[in-house]
Amino acid sequence: MAYATLLTQEQVERIHEASLEILENVGLLVRHPMARDIYGKHGCMADPETQIVKIPPKVVEQFRAMMPPTFTFRGRDPQFDRTLPDEGPVIVTASSAPDIIDPVTGEVRRSRSDDIARIAHLINELPGYDVFSVSTLADDAPPEQFTLSRIYPSLKHCLKPIRINNKDLKDAEMILRLGALIAGSEEAYREHPFITHHFCPVVSPLTMDYDSTEMLIYFAKNKLPVYPSIVPNAGLTSPMSMTGTLVQGNAEFLAAAILMQMVQEATPLIYATLPTVADMRTGAYASGGIECGMLHMGCAQMARFYNVPSGGYIGLTNAKINDAQSGFETGLSTMAGVLAGMDMLNMGGLLDALKIFDFAKAVIDGEIAQMLKQVKRGFEFSEENLALNVIADAGPGGSFMTNKHTVKRMKTEALLPKIADRDAREGWEKKGSLDAHAHAMQRVRDILGKETSDLISPEVDAQIRAEFDGMVSGELEMPEGW
Repeated sequence: MAYATLLTQEQVERIHEASLEILENVGLLVRHPMARDIYGKHGCMADPETQIVKIPPKVVEQFRAMMPPTFTFRGRDPQFDRTLPDEGPVIVTASSAPDIIDPVTGEVRRSRSDDIARIAHLINELPGYDVFSVSTLADDAPPEQFTLSRIYPSLKHCLKPIRINNKDLKDAEMILRLGALIAGSEEAYREHPFITHHFCPVVSPLTMDYDSTEMLIYFAKNKLPVYPSIVPNAGLTSPMSMTGTLVQGNAEFLAAAILMQMVQEATPLIYATLPTVADMRTGAYASGGIECGMLHMGCAQMARFYNVPSGGYIGLTNAKINDAQSGFETGLSTMAGVLAGMDMLNMGGLLDALKIFDFAKAVIDGEIAQMLKQVKRGFEFSEENLALNVIADAGPGGSFMTNKHTVKRMKTEALLPKIADRDAREGWEKKGSLDAHAHAMQRVRDILGKETSDLISPEVDAQIRAEFDGMVSGELEMPEGW
């Protein structure tokens, strides 16, 4: 597949050179002493007083050459393993919304662990999604179990790869212990780690967060799947130009990426980003802006220059409800990303600039994801598919409807959507005149209403609950009122 580009090769190379200039001459504020020591031991200038680290170009070049060209998300069931870039675009849910639109009342409220159980099962059943990045927070989490209360119901109801972040070492150790209990042992989990960790170690502009940096080092050192995301916001945390934002974000990615290689050579990673341009009329976080999609196109080009997978939060929306704005903001940016060659798309289910989860949007975005995969699939070019003999057999004025060639391909050549309605108006009216949102909510009820069993055995579940006292129930139940 030939990719759409916004930058010439000369411009890509200049962005790389400019990023090296930033790292060498401006540097980064690195608060964590362990990270400063690692940089310092590998040829960087690390000032303990100012906490500024400056990275010479030769050091960047040395360690970026170690970055592997692939990254694998692993699921509890290996059939759901996905490797970038060959199996891209890998579709990942957007994550960590504090609120949810209640599926019964339609009102916004704080999300809970029982919501996560329902969402996890929904994502497990929707074919458009490859990875469940836990969509919401859990307001009912017991003290000291904030992250555990999110990942436990996720693992209980989803066999696909799970992606999550955590706040500190204690948090990380609980997650890994949970993974080991489910896998059967620590060794079994390490052989096939089905939890991928994700952090934003660089806070734009050019500042490394203390806790996230520590966690990035911890997981890289322990050879567990982890990758960083870079999140510059033009006009507020990066220059008010897309080119300047791309340069700064690229420098920030390189700083995090080479730190990972310094810790553990050949640590897999993704050039993952969420670049935006602020709406300077109000300072609003314009994650639904088309510029977000354009910046991702640039990042995809930089990732190919470095021969690493690319991806990030794209197809987001500032819409408050699942309406036309939600659809066109999600659709335009994600299509741009796929055409530009992004390998991973963090999309699905969130409204209001990542703050609110909506079940219907998750279903609709899942269908958009299937359409995007169809685009990436492209034309299957062959002499057979040119169908010259089929055209000749039908002849001028003929029909292809009953031809064996048509019958053979009628369920595979085109995507057959479940939400997008293609009936004649009369047929649509007879079925209740449902709009896309209502149709999607019907699909949610159908999926959640079917009888299903937990994906963790009762014996293992009892062991988990005995070890983590006060754990949320994690049970899958229909919302009260449905």
